[in-house]
Amino acid sequence: MLAMFLAAVEGTIVATAMPSIVSSLGGFSLYSWVFSIYLLAEAVSIPIYGKLADIFGRKPVFMFGIGLFLSGTALCGLSQSMVQLIAFRGLQGLGGGAVMPMATTMVSDLYTLRERPRVQGALSSVWAVASVVGPALGGFIVEQLSWHWVFFVNIPFGIASAAILAVYFREKVTRSQPQIDYIGSAVLVVAVGALMMILVQSGTSWSWLSAPTLALASIAVSGFVLFVLQEKRAPEPLLPLDLLRDRTIVLANLGGMLGGGLIYALSSFIPTFAQGVLGASAIVAGAMLTVVSLGWPLASVLTGRAWNALGHRRTAVMGAGFLMASGVLLATAGVRSPVWQLGAASFVMGMGLGFTQTTYIVTVQSQVPWNRRGVATSSHMFSRILGSTLWVALLGGILNQRLHARLSGLTLEGTGGPAADGIINGGTGLDMVSPLLDPAAREQMAPAVLEQLRHALADGLHAVFLVVLLTACVSFIVAFLLPRQDLVDVRDQEPQGP
Repeated sequence: MLAMFLAAVEGTIVATAMPSIVSSLGGFSLYSWVFSIYLLAEAVSIPIYGKLADIFGRKPVFMFGIGLFLSGTALCGLSQSMVQLIAFRGLQGLGGGAVMPMATTMVSDLYTLRERPRVQGALSSVWAVASVVGPALGGFIVEQLSWHWVFFVNIPFGIASAAILAVYFREKVTRSQPQIDYIGSAVLVVAVGALMMILVQSGTSWSWLSAPTLALASIAVSGFVLFVLQEKRAPEPLLPLDLLRDRTIVLANLGGMLGGGLIYALSSFIPTFAQGVLGASAIVAGAMLTVVSLGWPLASVLTGRAWNALGHRRTAVMGAGFLMASGVLLATAGVRSPVWQLGAASFVMGMGLGFTQTTYIVTVQSQVPWNRRGVATSSHMFSRILGSTLWVALLGGILNQRLHARLSGLTLEGTGGPAADGIINGGTGLDMVSPLLDPAAREQMAPAVLEQLRHALADGLHAVFLVVLLTACVSFIVAFLLPRQDLVDVRDQEPQGP
């Protein structure tokens, strides 16, 4: 449970601290990479760790993963630049790919089928507690200590979980020889990494039609083509393509991908809007993420009743309606908006994600026989993480481009020249908005300068929230397109006891 808490609290506590990290290290144009690189490393490493665990056992794989995660965590806390932080977040993600899956797998090893639902429920409660504690703890640490401790605070939990596991966990390893798709993993990293570079950097660091963009586009397209070809020939592919023949699974996975994008749209950009545009404290910004954690489990509990009364399709459509309502609240937020509007948007988004994501995962599992339920579930989780990775990069690129456009033509009163002349970071000048995220720096700004920068950041985030609304609308269409027929749990294909 300590390991699950470690994995669960990491995302929310870092998201709350990101505005302070950017104000300290600079590099605002690299903001989204801090999240994207972690998710990408985690996504491609999860299936590899799963198969290594079948060869060597859960315990050594977990110990290796937690060691890598804690090393990356410590280095993140010691980072002196955004580039260093991004590199160490990638290392942290490679370790994180082992922590949660191995913890979940060990529960299945330790408990009987009758006991597992109760234990998994306890593990789910850890996620709920971490989701509430993480933002509040992150805000408190940033205000009372420094952002470095947001990373250091995880280390004792990691060491404690590794020590307990080393002493008390015993396993009998039955050696197997699964085929690990290393080639597919490597090709996917290259393809997604190239696409992320295009989304984040094109239009700011270089133009959309420049040689770097075209080269990266060629790499991305070639990489995805090679990935599909590799998955067709791999004995045990990273993503089984035969599942894509089932329309219901394709739509549910697409819905999961869109939901993954919305999850990190909230955690990545709402704290920035709360602190940079509205001038809220880090603790208040963290509270905006906490209310998501109230809506999501509430909707997840209600999904069972809604499913029985409405069916899976109408339940998903209802959840997507909540997502669109949240998108409207975010898209209409401005410099004069009350903080509670962000909180309401977060709560409603949590409700929508609870209804849709719970419905989608159960739908996928109901579409396949027992002996394929594991790989079907993995494909859905992979889709969700991939969605988070790509949407954070996409939204970060949109924010960078809007800020570049606003700051390029902006002359700040009292500065004596155009903002894009590079007052802080010569070139794009995007780091000019970084002081908005530092309460002490905001107090030293001339009122006219503060207002201009607030409006520039609000305009950039408005574009981000418009894409969030568009994503929610597409999610509604996906839910509406789900087949109308009732789902059947394929119990006749499950193994039966004597």
